[in-house]
Amino acid sequence: MSEKIPSADDYRSGIVEDVRPWGRFRRFPHEAAGSIKIITVEPGGRLSLQYHEGRAEFWVVLDAGLEITVGDRVWIAAPNEEIVVPRRAVHRARNAGTAPARFMEIWIGQSSEADIVRLQDDYQRK
Repeated sequence: MSEKIPSADDYRSGIVEDVRPWGRFRRFPHEAAGSIKIITVEPGGRLSLQYHEGRAEFWVVLDAGLEITVGDRVWIAAPNEEIVVPRRAVHRARNAGTAPARFMEIWIGQSSEADIVRLQDDYQRK
């Protein structure tokens, strides 16, 4: 029997927001996360156009300037925007700005760096 890989939408439904007198915080369900990263993309840099067989991803944009591709949709993401990248969805991030730009990437499901299927890559990686 194979393990059910949670979807990014299932993951999103587990995010809890708590309001406090000073503001609020959001708690993410780390038990379902295979990895949590802060990715910095230098101006003009872009990640490979890729997809994953074994995981979905949940991104939170931290800085302005990131052009995001998920499937057929391409847009400039706003800081604090939350993005669902479903398993097997083609995706990439590109820094269209003039300063380094970061996003937090949470893997949904157990996975590894070997789960990257690159379709296009500026750095000739396989």
